[in-house]
Amino acid sequence: MVPVRPSKMAHVVYRTRRFDEMLRWYQTVFGAKVQYGNPALAFLTFDDEHHRFALANMAVFQPNGSESDRQGAIGVDHVGYTYPSLRDLLENYASLKEKNIIPYWCIIHHGITASLYYADPDGNQMEFQVDSLSSSEEASSFMAAMFSRNPLGVEFDPEEWLARLRAGTPEAELLVRKTHEPVSPLRGAFARFIEPPQ
Repeated sequence: MVPVRPSKMAHVVYRTRRFDEMLRWYQTVFGAKVQYGNPALAFLTFDDEHHRFALANMAVFQPNGSESDRQGAIGVDHVGYTYPSLRDLLENYASLKEKNIIPYWCIIHHGITASLYYADPDGNQMEFQVDSLSSSEEASSFMAAMFSRNPLGVEFDPEEWLARLRAGTPEAELLVRKTHEPVSPLRGAFARFIEPPQ
């Protein structure tokens, strides 16, 4: 089975301890606007995509850390790639699984995407995604109105979803966000930099 190629590069997510400074820099350099923001996270865009950058404020996620305490704690968290359809995303999942490449996090109702997160042999992380909403305007509206209820999303089983798609379930039926719960725990490298609750 040949892997399905993504249709475009979608976004980059950064972990930072200079959250406000980074936010201003991306707004200034790219003319980016904040699609959604809170003290811990900001999602920005400079074009018709729902977000091109996201910033994770490590001062919130790991308040006792510093820039130099652990290699990799600051910098690129992951790069996102968009697939043309949910079917393409999940058929690619099946193709990669045959080669023993499996995602470490499968998240639906990430609000605006259905996403599979992978890590390469060096630990570089990437998100393979498909948009859950039909337009960037709809995604922007969702982010403004609903994103704060669950910005991480709900985990799903790609095997089950692929079986449902192959059996004829319409993609739109799977992509509609019907619930905000349960909020998924963070996974991947990001989770390693967060101190456990006291």
